[in-house]
Amino acid sequence: MTASTLSEVAKLAGVSPATASRVLNGSARTPAPEIAERVRQAADALGYIANAQAQGLAKARSGLIGLIVHDIADPYFSAIARGVQAAAREQHKMVLLATTEGTPTDERAAVAAFAARRADSIVIAGSRSTQPGDKGSNAELAAELDRYCRNGGKVGVVGHGIIGASQTDGYHVVSVPNEELAAELAAKLAAGNHGGFVIIGGPEGRLTSDDRIRGFQRGLADAGRPKAEVIRSRFDREGGYEAGLQLAARIKAGQTAGAERSTGSAGARLCIFAANDVMAIGAVAALRSQGLRIPRDALIAGFDDIETLRDFRPALTTVSLPLEEIGKLATLGSSNEREAGEELSTHSAVTGAVVLRRSTETSPSA
Repeated sequence: MTASTLSEVAKLAGVSPATASRVLNGSARTPAPEIAERVRQAADALGYIANAQAQGLAKARSGLIGLIVHDIADPYFSAIARGVQAAAREQHKMVLLATTEGTPTDERAAVAAFAARRADSIVIAGSRSTQPGDKGSNAELAAELDRYCRNGGKVGVVGHGIIGASQTDGYHVVSVPNEELAAELAAKLAAGNHGGFVIIGGPEGRLTSDDRIRGFQRGLADAGRPKAEVIRSRFDREGGYEAGLQLAARIKAGQTAGAERSTGSAGARLCIFAANDVMAIGAVAALRSQGLRIPRDALIAGFDDIETLRDFRPALTTVSLPLEEIGKLATLGSSNEREAGEELSTHSAVTGAVVLRRSTETSPSA
């Protein structure tokens, strides 16, 4: 069946196509009520479906929000996405999704695609990178976003601001005290554990991971404990698994040599801090594959408190973040839907809480 056209609706209603468009596409110039009703009845009779792009042009809004994440399969990003969707629903908008695996080049391409579709705002979730290889693509991403903002777009960023952005107008950053929370976690673990510490982190230059590593090291230093060794890997489950295999070999070698766990102290076990929960899950899986158990043979903690942990055993010590709230704040903070005279805020902040669970218990029964 051929779709009805706006001209056919206008002809049936006895009005001009421009008048029909103003009624059906939501223009601020509204015809008289009786004319508007006649147009709507004609549209219903013909089964006319409004053109979303035409509506966007008429309203100077598309009703679209672009969301860029590293990996939607990662529970961290899916939780933030739920928050973005909830905020979009409040604004009667739809969310467009792009996954980029954290590469600034792919993020720039996603921004360009969203801008071409006249997205009202764009939310970017995922750690920024200062790795040398990303310098050029970071600059291109910043230029693309600056251009989008100069043309009236709004951008919400989770974590750190956009590297190299030349302006603040149009940007809203939701910051998370990753360093401070990691320091608090380290202090609590140091108070209850006499063994050594090792950190599994993402690649150097991944800002979220670097903040958490720096905070954890500071927390250990404040507790009078030696600096932890850092194993750098991918900032995902596979990276945690690979690092876990390295650690499993060390733990088993120590056990074979008759060492008292990892440090020579009775009952002391190696305590592993993974810079995010999915890395911790990967590390635990690697240890299990080598016949090791948490917390019998080693202790482990993560960061984020993703929903997956509800069914994970042993229950994982972590830092709980309000992930859905973060998504909502990034979306609402970058919204074009504001009252007259209300300015776009440039910053909001959330905090989290250390949650100690079974994976770091040091009691003899562990």
